[in-house]
Amino acid sequence: MEEFSLATKIYAGAGAVSALKDFGAKRLLVVTDPFFMENGTAQRVARCAGAAETAYFDAVRRDATVALAAEGTAKLKRFRPDLLVALGGGSAMDCAKAMAYFAQGNFPLVAIPTTSGSGSEVTDFAVLTYGRARHPLVDGRLRPDAAILDSDLLDTLPPERIADTGFDVLTHGLEAYAATNAGAFSDMYARESFRIAYALLPASYAGKKEARLRLHLASAMAGVAISQGGLGVCHAISHSLGGLFQVPHGRLNAALLPAVLSCNANAALHRYGELARFAGMAGSTDAVAVRNLKNGLLGLRRQLDLPESLSQAGIPPEKIRENLPRIVEAVLEDPCIATNPVPVEEGLIRRILEEAGAPAWRRH
Repeated sequence: MEEFSLATKIYAGAGAVSALKDFGAKRLLVVTDPFFMENGTAQRVARCAGAAETAYFDAVRRDATVALAAEGTAKLKRFRPDLLVALGGGSAMDCAKAMAYFAQGNFPLVAIPTTSGSGSEVTDFAVLTYGRARHPLVDGRLRPDAAILDSDLLDTLPPERIADTGFDVLTHGLEAYAATNAGAFSDMYARESFRIAYALLPASYAGKKEARLRLHLASAMAGVAISQGGLGVCHAISHSLGGLFQVPHGRLNAALLPAVLSCNANAALHRYGELARFAGMAGSTDAVAVRNLKNGLLGLRRQLDLPESLSQAGIPPEKIRENLPRIVEAVLEDPCIATNPVPVEEGLIRRILEEAGAPAWRRH
């Protein structure tokens, strides 16, 4: 039996933050980072809500920690807003989602992403860092009540952020389409998000702002797809390496995804072939289509100036070797592997790391 739900209401377009007034908030708490406080974006967005009282939790940094979420939860309980707004990238949204979840109250959450990648504005996931490990939380109660996709907030995105977060959209679409929980509804969102991202990322990276709203929508579509269909070993390894070495998530996905494609292909050949054709990559057989898909990803990665190996991403091969037991343990504990098309065991993880680290790293 297939089950599908999309509880998050979505507002999209230029100036969409004006929809905040529709929530009738009297007490507003905005979760954001120092950058948006300093440049006035947080205050400008907050004014759209028209609340009599507004407070800010602006301590969010990249890779929100458990301690940060606990600090935010305490502020949420003290201030007791009737509307909670998350403004920023995946870390701000994940922190706000965790705050509302742990506070165990009735705090309607509106997520306003300022990057096009995580899809956290529509997902049941939140990733928090504890120590040097990233821990995904998965629960339906983490899904925001509404998402505002305002293209005006994307105007100043630097190219490297477009590349990093955009490759995350591709990874979400590809992993969701091949995931064991995939169904007819999740497939629609996975296919379309992958097709849009693959087609428009180069234009957005080159500075064409007219592509950015469509990429923003694709990011949300991919978020819907992973909430319904699941993820896979690419994300599990990215979580493990990102926690250990503090490398941005999208850059890790870029280094890993072609290797994951190769290692999953025996079980997911037809699904990958379908996705390749939908994105415009021809192939008379599934094997040819998947070869074209991998070559397409490699070419796009070069276009976006993303790392072609884990070493180029900033993780020396010797560090992989030294930390391999910790890496493998974290991957095997990550809930994302439950829906990978191939059962995940240490040998598979090693093969992916080896291909992603080639030619600098070889298993001894």
